[in-house]
Amino acid sequence: MLKRVEEELGSYPPLIFAEEARRLKENLAQVCKGDAFLLQGGDCAESFSAFNGDNIKSLFKVLMQMAVVMTFSGGKPVVKVGRIAGQFAKPRSSDFEKVNGQELPSYRGDIINDIAFEEIAREPNPKKLLKAYNQSAATLNLLRAFARGGMADLNKVHTWNQDFLKDHSLGQKYEDIATKIEEALRFMKSCGITADNTPAIAQTVLYTSHEALLLNYEEALTRRDSLTGEWYDCSAHMLWIGDRTRDLNEAHVEYFRGIKNPIGCKVGPSMEPDELLQLIDKLNPENEPGRLNLIVRMGADKVAEKFPPLLRKVKEAGKNVVWSCDPMHGNTIKTDTGYKTREFENILSEVKQFFQIHKAEGTVAGGIHLEMTGQNVTECTGSQSSQITADGLSDRYHTQCDPRLNADQALELSFMIAETFKEA
Repeated sequence: MLKRVEEELGSYPPLIFAEEARRLKENLAQVCKGDAFLLQGGDCAESFSAFNGDNIKSLFKVLMQMAVVMTFSGGKPVVKVGRIAGQFAKPRSSDFEKVNGQELPSYRGDIINDIAFEEIAREPNPKKLLKAYNQSAATLNLLRAFARGGMADLNKVHTWNQDFLKDHSLGQKYEDIATKIEEALRFMKSCGITADNTPAIAQTVLYTSHEALLLNYEEALTRRDSLTGEWYDCSAHMLWIGDRTRDLNEAHVEYFRGIKNPIGCKVGPSMEPDELLQLIDKLNPENEPGRLNLIVRMGADKVAEKFPPLLRKVKEAGKNVVWSCDPMHGNTIKTDTGYKTREFENILSEVKQFFQIHKAEGTVAGGIHLEMTGQNVTECTGSQSSQITADGLSDRYHTQCDPRLNADQALELSFMIAETFKEA
C-alpha cells in the first residue's frame, strides 16, 4: 500500500513553486547580511483533528503582530516563515511508550499514526500521507488568501490584536505601536502613498516550512523545475533537518544535498565544531548566502558554553549561514504531574544569551525559531503576560506533542527582541 500511496502522491500538483523558494532564499541572504530578521514559528506538530480556519487565522494574526513589533523597533524587514502546512511528523526519543504497564509504539505525528493510546491507533497508515497533503494544500490556500486578500493590510493593524490580549497590558503595548503606525500611514497617505499604489502596505508573504523527517512524503513531492532543471522539494518553501537526523552519512543529509530549497539544520549541544563545518560543506558547498539556516537549540544552561566555539569556527572559515535561535527544544522539562512544559524564563534567557554571544563575536543574530500557537493555551509556564503555573497546565493543555508558547507569550518575546534591536 505504501508504494501505491507514494505513486499517487507523486502525481499530485506541487504545493509550492520553485520561484517562491528562490525568492525566500534571496530574503534569507538579506538576513545573512544583517539587513533583515527571520521570524519562524508555528505548531510543534499539526493535527488532523484540530484543523480549522480559526486556528490558521489566529496563528497568522499573531505572526503579523510579532513582525510588526520587530519591524517597527528594528527598522528592518522581517522574513515570516510558518511551521505550518506540513509539520505533521515528529521525531521521538524512544520507539515505545508505556502507560499503566502497557507498552505501545510511540506516536510519531498524524502523518504516520494516531495519538490515542490504543494498539490499532499506533499502527502506521500510509493513507495518512494523502490526508497530510490535502490539509497542507487547504492551509496554504487560506494563508495566501490572508496574505493577499486584505488581512495583512497595515491599515487594519489594530484588528490583529487577539481578543484575550486586548484588556491586558501587553495588548495595550501593542496598541501603542499600532497607533503610531496608523499615524505614519495617515502621513504617507497625505503624501500620495497608499495601498492602491504601494501593495506592500496591504499585502505580505508568509512562507511555509517543516522538518523533512518522513522522506517518503518529501521524495514524492520533489519536482524538477521546468525553468532551471534543478530539483525542489515542493512540499514547503523551506525544510530543515532535525538534531537527531543530521548524521553526515545518513539519508536526510544526502536528500537535502540534492534539493535547491533554502534549508535549515538544528544545531544541538552534541555538535562539534569540525562536524559542523563538514555539515556546512555538504549542505552548502558553494557557500551561497541564504541557502543554509543553522537553528541553534542548546538550552539556557548550555548555550553560553557550547555555542561560542561553533560560532567562532564558522566565522573563521568564512561560511555564509543564517544563525537563528530555537529556545524551545533545549528547555523542555516534565512536571511532577507528568506534563511536559517549558519555563518562559529559560526561553527568554536562551534568546538573550544568543544575542549577547553574537554581539560579543561581531556576528549576525539572524532569527528566532519558535513552537507557538495563536490560541490561548496553557502549556509553557511563567511570563509577565500569562502567569501560568505548573498546577495550571491542565486548564488548556492541547498540544499534540511538545509545549508551545501561547499568543501573549510569543508577543511578549517579540517585544524583548525588539528591545534588543534598539540596544544594538
